[in-house]
Amino acid sequence: MSLYLLPLIAPLLLLFAALAGFARQCRRPPFVPVAAEGAALGALLIALASLAALILRGPGDSGLIGWAGIGLSIRLDAVSATMLLLVTFIGWIVVRYARTYLDGEERQGLSLGWLCATLAAVLALVLAGNVVQLVLAWLATSAALHRLLLFYPERPAAQRAARKKRLFSAIGATALVTAAGLVWMNSGTSDIATINALAHNGDGSWLGVTAAALLALAALLKSAQFPTHGWLTEVMEAPTPVSALLHAGVINAGGFLLIRFADVMLAAPGVLAVLAMIGGLTALFGALVMLTQPAVKTSLAWSTVAQMGFMMLQCGLALFPLALLHIVAHSLYKAHAFLASGGAVEQVTALRRPGPVAVPDGLAVGRAFLIALGIYAAIGAAFGTAFGFEHKSPQALALGAILIFGVAYLLAQGLADAAPRPLTRKTALFAGAAAIGYFALQTAAEWLTRGLLPPTPAPGRLEWTLMALAVLSFGLVAVAQALFPLWASHPAAAGLRVHLANGLYVNAILDRILGGWSVSRAS
Repeated sequence: MSLYLLPLIAPLLLLFAALAGFARQCRRPPFVPVAAEGAALGALLIALASLAALILRGPGDSGLIGWAGIGLSIRLDAVSATMLLLVTFIGWIVVRYARTYLDGEERQGLSLGWLCATLAAVLALVLAGNVVQLVLAWLATSAALHRLLLFYPERPAAQRAARKKRLFSAIGATALVTAAGLVWMNSGTSDIATINALAHNGDGSWLGVTAAALLALAALLKSAQFPTHGWLTEVMEAPTPVSALLHAGVINAGGFLLIRFADVMLAAPGVLAVLAMIGGLTALFGALVMLTQPAVKTSLAWSTVAQMGFMMLQCGLALFPLALLHIVAHSLYKAHAFLASGGAVEQVTALRRPGPVAVPDGLAVGRAFLIALGIYAAIGAAFGTAFGFEHKSPQALALGAILIFGVAYLLAQGLADAAPRPLTRKTALFAGAAAIGYFALQTAAEWLTRGLLPPTPAPGRLEWTLMALAVLSFGLVAVAQALFPLWASHPAAAGLRVHLANGLYVNAILDRILGGWSVSRAS
């Protein structure tokens, strides 16, 4: 057996546990919880062993087990190994959490079965060495996730969210299948590594550009980009482990697709520009709406919308190593955030000072924001110099400026005494670590993927315009947030907050458009 087939054991273990869950769908089924957690842990151990194999043998693939380009093949490289470790680690945590969380549920065995099946499908997706396997794993992931979203099928909100998710998944799957066919026609092979190599040396044929556009469409729909984001904010009817798995894992499939076909995407700069615009708009929109949400899980859902938009912005600017790093960081953070959301609410409640809530001084927050901005600009300049500005693309520096705006606003709240002191200290510590680690982690991601992912090309006039627009937009939003106390009492501010809390009614308009599609079709 080829050493590169070793990662295949991970999804097979999870598939075995899924079948056990399907066979015993009742409450507290014997063997199933233990099998599910054991399979998830076994998959993580296999991922670690695969990483060791990658280090010892270098990147490679298992070769096709099939005929005429159709079959099974495993690609083991820095991208697939990173995703393999990430998915198995988060999967193990989520399954372990679900074993207790779902205890006593009427369909406990069935739920654990679909949880393991979803993980197995995602692993088959990230390990795929050919487009046929990738497409089939993509379809299987959507089908398994649909069953998890309908864990409580009697709830209208769950039906509505699952209905919209199925519609967008069907459109995205159609785009992906068509794109796979086009890249196969254009390159004459189903092997993903060969497809990227040919695209890297290609001349940007219309087949390649069309395939890139369809890949982008599939990724945008999979990662809930504006204006198709509504279903992602409505899946809170599913159990918390499902939300954690979705927001920390499955939702990243769109970004992974673009990273895996990075050379194909680079051959279509116009498509990348559209990705950057839609991603930037989604990031700004999601972040603003997130700030108005009163419920923790809903706020986290809108945070995911914003983060996925930022990931698409990175892909649109051809910062594929950074997009991969973003997937890892966001997945770990969001899994922890969902699984620890209940405890976080209790902690913040305990930290809240007794008596009336003090309204922060707008001028104080504004001054604090300028101070914080100066601090983080100095930190960014120092570490950027240490790691070498000459080695950084203008696109990466533009995203670094956006990061500085974000963390400066967080620290400004604490400097202006607008948050409890313990929370301020933690926020300042983590915000400082984020600012300091940006250039270091970016350098590490570029080093790990050197020779695998294409370098970021020099920006043209369109890219410079997009970067300037992104930095200006995020900067204006950060300043407006910092100065919010100055204009919060204005009637227009109250109205704007209401409109933002409702997502500017984009999702309601979409619901009305889809209103003729019977809810019963979601089941």
